[in-house]
Amino acid sequence: MQLEFHQVDAFTRRPFGGNPAVVYRLDAWLDDQLMQRIAAEHNLSETAFLVKEGSAWHIRWFTPKAEVPLCGHATLASAHVLFELYQEPGDRLEFMSKSGELRVSREEEGRLALDFPAQVPHEVGVTLELEHALGVAPVDALGANFLLAVLDSEQAVRECTPDFKALAKLPWSGVIVTAPGMKHDFVSRFFAPVIGIDEDPVTGAAHCALIPYWANRLGKRVLRAEQCSARSGDLWCRLDGDRVSIAGHSVLVASGRLWV
Repeated sequence: MQLEFHQVDAFTRRPFGGNPAVVYRLDAWLDDQLMQRIAAEHNLSETAFLVKEGSAWHIRWFTPKAEVPLCGHATLASAHVLFELYQEPGDRLEFMSKSGELRVSREEEGRLALDFPAQVPHEVGVTLELEHALGVAPVDALGANFLLAVLDSEQAVRECTPDFKALAKLPWSGVIVTAPGMKHDFVSRFFAPVIGIDEDPVTGAAHCALIPYWANRLGKRVLRAEQCSARSGDLWCRLDGDRVSIAGHSVLVASGRLWV
């Protein structure tokens, strides 16, 4: 059996920036174990599988080690593939997922905007285990879909060198470090070694918590963000009640066939 795939760099205008994801548009679902093995073969932070059911696309995301309930950059990549390669009509796509209904819309300047559920973070407190794992003392720690560790500066975020084995022992599937930005409203990085991703280049799902936090802290609904990994990514963010809009550019870098 041959399966067609496409690789897209999300949250960037340039190839080899942002966050890469592989997208498969399927006629019917494959066996779960096969999808997991395909994701492990590609060995990117996420591989997305899409099946059209009724008027909506159903989407599932796999890291090299596990299926996850929500992924932003691979959803952005999936919308890019459907719009640009498969000529899906209109300016909005609807996806059904394990996190409920998600939408992606065309925006100005070629951006695509994710409409995702907001995850309002709550105080959990800084622990010695967190300080040891990050190698830096956060000024605050909050919990939502991931653990959010607030640092005192953009420089501290950029220079953070975690102990990934120690991070994997924390009771969270992922850890965000964030701080006010110098050129952006805020910056962040994201670590998830427990699901096979030491550092994710640009993480849409992390911004489900980052946007409500920074909107409340800065007193503004519209924000610009940078995830300052080695590949880097730019995000246009907005808080809309219990939803967040996370927009960015994307670029196709590869297409091919997988024999299984």
